[in-house]
Amino acid sequence: MTGWTLGIETTAHTLSFGLVDADGKPYPAASDTLRPDEGGIHPREAADHHKDVAAELYAKVLEMHGINQNQLTGVAYSQGPGLGPCLRVGASIARGIATRLDVPLIGVNHCVAHIEIGRQQCGCRDPVLLYVSGGNTQVIARLNGRYRVLGETLDIGIGNMLDKFARLQGIPFPGGPKIEELASAYLERCPNPTMEGLELPYAVRGMDLAFSGLLTAAQRLVENGTELDAVCWSLQEHAFASCVEVAERAMAHTGKSELLLGGGVACNERMRTMSNMMANDREGTSHAPPKMYCIDNGTMIALLGFLELQNR
Repeated sequence: MTGWTLGIETTAHTLSFGLVDADGKPYPAASDTLRPDEGGIHPREAADHHKDVAAELYAKVLEMHGINQNQLTGVAYSQGPGLGPCLRVGASIARGIATRLDVPLIGVNHCVAHIEIGRQQCGCRDPVLLYVSGGNTQVIARLNGRYRVLGETLDIGIGNMLDKFARLQGIPFPGGPKIEELASAYLERCPNPTMEGLELPYAVRGMDLAFSGLLTAAQRLVENGTELDAVCWSLQEHAFASCVEVAERAMAHTGKSELLLGGGVACNERMRTMSNMMANDREGTSHAPPKMYCIDNGTMIALLGFLELQNR
């Protein structure tokens, strides 16, 4: 196959168009994210946002990389998991472009796209993926030729939990970066912190995770007068340690020595540090792609579409 593959990401609050060339080389995406003034993401509002900015972003990604749409030889779109109204918009846009250009249309799995862009960027051979995003938290590995979910959240995704906690403190979406900033400020103020007075519930449930109890307990600490930066530090430590613990169990179970981070929360430096510490203790390696490929992006969708076309 020659030409370029276009990828369209619309699972949640971000609309993103990305490209890979005929060799599967990824190129930066053109993206726009809905950032509500208050509250969380409303699926219909996000879908309307995607419709409003789609034409501009499509033209922008082609212009960014100096190509025209007639050079496209495939169109991939995120088929799920995600918010229904947003997914429908992405599928409609992709179908329209593919029909007009008479090129193959490929629906791909959003979670697997995170794995494949991470493997491509980090040079991983056969990693366990710790997928930590706004709407999901999963530990995934490839076994017997198929991706298997070895553990996942039983209630809400870790990013959703962080955003909800931030929103309760009046911090606008996305709340994760501000929580990371406050946690770092607490460490500067208290270089040798202890958990005394900052204990939160254990989030591990076998190979699964549950974050709603962490959210409730952290909010109770704030309401009882504990300083916000201290609670942010504790919330990160407990939540991230739980994710890394389940990932370590998955590595032990599968015999794999590589850990790959994916999803928006993988941008967090503390998450990366804790993953590196665990992998080093196991004489393994931990990897995280550039942050522009951790967050939702069209390029990862394009790459997985390219790979699926290559293997048809």
